[in-house]
Amino acid sequence: MSESWLPSLLTATPEEGFALAVKLSRVAVKLTQPDATTRDELRKVYEKDANALIAVSAVTATHFQTVAAANNYWRDT
Repeated sequence: MSESWLPSLLTATPEEGFALAVKLSRVAVKLTQPDATTRDELRKVYEKDANALIAVSAVTATHFQTVAAANNYWRDT
């Protein structure tokens, strides 16, 4: 069995939690569109689209909420 790419949602700091939220977003895109060439072509379109970039921020924020909740909002740090 291969090692999990996501062994835990626990992180030491909010900054690490945000990095994990970004990774969750990126992995979701890769799983949705596994072809790297297609992703590169699509990136040329959405990197200039303000609405698409705002949507990316919203998805990452949702992931960050999940990570923060899993970490009890880092209240113990």
